[in-house]
Amino acid sequence: MDPRWIIDEPARTALGVTAVGALLALSVLLSRVIGRRGLPVVLLFMLLGVIAGSEGIGGIAFENYALAFRLGTVALAFILFDGGLNTPLEVVKARLAPAGALATAGVVFTAGIVAFVGRLLGLGWTEALLLGAVVSSTDAAAVFSILRGSGLQLKQRVGATLELESGLNDPMSVLLTIGLTRAAVTGREIGLELGVEIITQFSVGTVAGVALGYAGRWALRQPLFAGGLYPVLTIALCLLAFGVPTLFFGSGFLAVYITGVVLGSGPMPYRPGLLRVHDFVAWFAQIVMFLALGLLVSPSRLLLVAGSGLAIAAVLAFVARPIAVALCLLPFRFRPRELVFIGWVGLRGAVPIILATFPVMAGARAGPRIFDIVFFVVAISAVVQGSTVPFVTRLLRLEAAAEPAPPATLEITSSQPLSGELLSFYIRPASAVCGAKMFELPFPDGAAAMLIVRGRELIAPRGATELLAGDHVYVFCRPEDRGLMQLMFGQSGD
Repeated sequence: MDPRWIIDEPARTALGVTAVGALLALSVLLSRVIGRRGLPVVLLFMLLGVIAGSEGIGGIAFENYALAFRLGTVALAFILFDGGLNTPLEVVKARLAPAGALATAGVVFTAGIVAFVGRLLGLGWTEALLLGAVVSSTDAAAVFSILRGSGLQLKQRVGATLELESGLNDPMSVLLTIGLTRAAVTGREIGLELGVEIITQFSVGTVAGVALGYAGRWALRQPLFAGGLYPVLTIALCLLAFGVPTLFFGSGFLAVYITGVVLGSGPMPYRPGLLRVHDFVAWFAQIVMFLALGLLVSPSRLLLVAGSGLAIAAVLAFVARPIAVALCLLPFRFRPRELVFIGWVGLRGAVPIILATFPVMAGARAGPRIFDIVFFVVAISAVVQGSTVPFVTRLLRLEAAAEPAPPATLEITSSQPLSGELLSFYIRPASAVCGAKMFELPFPDGAAAMLIVRGRELIAPRGATELLAGDHVYVFCRPEDRGLMQLMFGQSGD
């Protein structure tokens, strides 16, 4: 062992830990400021990575594309799993057809149109098609961050289609990128084997995702030694859902998303706690991923591709994505303003940047230029499209009427599935129970009001307690009485 290691290693480790801690803390603290200004927080994470990089004030020399790719892949698995956990199975069934069309044919249409522009910019046809494939898919991290992190409440038809598309379209983009990278490096033309590979990836990924989702339901029903082990089990399930189908030539990205959907749509012990854990893991993964990708970028190289990047970003936003959306959603009778919105919210994020590392690692001649163009395109997409999503939502009148979130929540956690349900209701002035006293309400046997949240005040519901407009009331009932409770109080917020 080198004796210098004994002397230097504690300081080196401390320096690395300090740098990581500082970047994470800055990302979290500045995200509040960025969010208030309407900018996507993913842009902040990328910019911090660039600033900390070799040409920034941090001076961190990081050019390990393979490590960045692996970090990004694992991060995307956690982000997709979290997205699946929060996507009800009923929504998937209702919006699978339009989202599936965008996730497959839409990716191909977008890639083809971008490739034509790339050819005009001086790339060969193979490299131009590769650039188109890399930027062809919308990004789950960016879409989930905008739609859920900003507090936007979209009409379900539009919001569910966008979220499903972003969760399902990675496999097609990945396969096109791998096939075209292989062609760019070897000089061989793409043949029918790519079509067979696409079918195999989707089939194996779907079957594996469903199977692992139901296996996860079974595993969560088993009593564990401690409550803290349940999130460890779901994290393990997320990693297995990505890794196992990938080893068997399936799409791990598709499988991990489907696993999350199946698992989240069934009974889960400690559900609120598990969802919070995976929300934290997804945000942590997103910060680490964008920081690492930002570290790879040199601002001086970005300036060299600024013209090409602006051209590709403009074509994506105003030509390729809108045309792909119009063609794919034509059979599903979306309104023109819905098509405009879905076309505009085709956000690019980590997925294109991660895919852009493929040609660099494979040694493709145009690999570094493609990577720089893609990073530039993602940054422009975040600034222009991401920051205008709330404005465009209001302009096109696609914001759904949403009940205000209660300032306090009441939860029931259990290691076993329970026969009862805890529901929350918001009392509107037009609600049937508004102004009624608790003793006047016809609660069935086994149902009762548990808590009233009125502003900053917590009120114990008693016989003479009156329900006022603006109250949030928590009601416990049996599953068979849920319909009656909703008839009395209105639609549940749970």
